[in-house]
Amino acid sequence: MNLKQLIKACKKHNLKAQSQLYQMYKDDMFTLCLKYCKNKEEAQDNLQDAFIDIFSNIKSYKGVGSFEGWMKRITINKAIDKYKKDSHLNIVINNDLLKDTIIETSTIDHIPLDQILKHIQDLPPRYRMVFNLYELDNYSHKDIAELLNISVNTSKSNLHRAKNILQTKMLKPTNVSSKNLTSNGN
Repeated sequence: MNLKQLIKACKKHNLKAQSQLYQMYKDDMFTLCLKYCKNKEEAQDNLQDAFIDIFSNIKSYKGVGSFEGWMKRITINKAIDKYKKDSHLNIVINNDLLKDTIIETSTIDHIPLDQILKHIQDLPPRYRMVFNLYELDNYSHKDIAELLNISVNTSKSNLHRAKNILQTKMLKPTNVSSKNLTSNGN
């Protein structure tokens, strides 16, 4: 079955088609969930909730635009909903902190992707959410402010703090590499 046929069958609640569609997109959607969640278990929960919404709302997909993009929006919105539900703190930060932080790509080229993802997952939830929406999914600060019910300046501040935390963590030598340096006599 091609994608159009799968979507049509899913709209008729065909379980075999739903399973096939899930198998086709679960890895990409799980990777997306990992960006927004603090660990694999939370990402798995988000993925499951997103696919429940995808199958519940698939009739609303009219075939206009990318189906994968439509699914990504649902998945990101699930993560945002969980963030809002779990978020009890909204801090407004001084505008002086809003200078951009630049992380030189050459300094992080040697860091494995899974380690970078782990650093992102370790960010406080409000920073992780803004960082992912802005840097990885190209939302504007205005859009982020509306999605998260925060001010534009809070969005900018949270992004700034997230970048500072990531820069500090990524530039900090790991225990393994410092042990290797000392054992080699350096």
